[in-house]
Amino acid sequence: MTIVESISKYEEYLLTVKRLAAGTVKNYVTDLQSLTDWLREAGVSEVTGISSREIRGWQMAQMEAGISEGTMRRKLSSLRPWFRYMRNMKWVEGDVMAKITSPKVPKRLPVFFKESETERIYEQEIFPEGYEGERDKLILRMLYETGMRRSELAGLSLTNIDFGGKRIKVLGKGNKERYIPVEDELLGNIERYLALKRETHPEAEALFLKGKGVAINANDVYLIVKHYMSMLSNAERVSPHVFRHTFATHMLNEGANIDAIKELLGHANLNATEIYTHNTREHLKEAYKHAHPRGENN
Repeated sequence: MTIVESISKYEEYLLTVKRLAAGTVKNYVTDLQSLTDWLREAGVSEVTGISSREIRGWQMAQMEAGISEGTMRRKLSSLRPWFRYMRNMKWVEGDVMAKITSPKVPKRLPVFFKESETERIYEQEIFPEGYEGERDKLILRMLYETGMRRSELAGLSLTNIDFGGKRIKVLGKGNKERYIPVEDELLGNIERYLALKRETHPEAEALFLKGKGVAINANDVYLIVKHYMSMLSNAERVSPHVFRHTFATHMLNEGANIDAIKELLGHANLNATEIYTHNTREHLKEAYKHAHPRGENN
């Protein structure tokens, strides 16, 4: 079986048996073609001629050509099911990918807004007068003070706000409910916003509205955050999720318990929350460098 014939049959298998999207299959085949071109130059045309040595040689050539670790990982992940398919078809024996390791991709620390930047969302003059300005101001403040996801915020209705209990009920991933405590100041902001909302859309149950009383969606939340925070922040990325990162990072920097933050964020396990401790370590390093007599900047 030639390599070209194998890829052609594998492509048909993905489309007709696995029923993958044509675009997904095209991406797989493109990655396999990269290997095929290299093997052809190495004089290998049959699938039985591919060994771990050839794969490593191709991998090294790709890395020397300047592709990123992430792209290399993706290419190798395309190769593994192809070889598994060929083993099932009895075209090859053994797993040549067993000895192939993917390059490690360094974890990126979550981007977050500086405290000096989040303080700007409490300045009245940056928001226009009227309903939309009050709505946008409350959206930014709620994202920062609750850490909720943009879809969770967009889905809030009037019944989600528990003024007596000083908390907000949020419907998270997997329809899992959680309650986020809120302070009196934010509750006061919500009450003032609702008073203005009742003047324009007295019957609407959704908390945040646009246009003619239509509930906002997650993309609307993204655009609102992008509009304001692009002016207020120098962060490399600006999005509602950055507010979520900011909520967790600022809480940790102030000494909050990581288990409590996990519950507030609605994470299923602690691993998803622990990445914010790395931001806290960096925060402490910077504080040391700027304040300690033996720090780098002193």
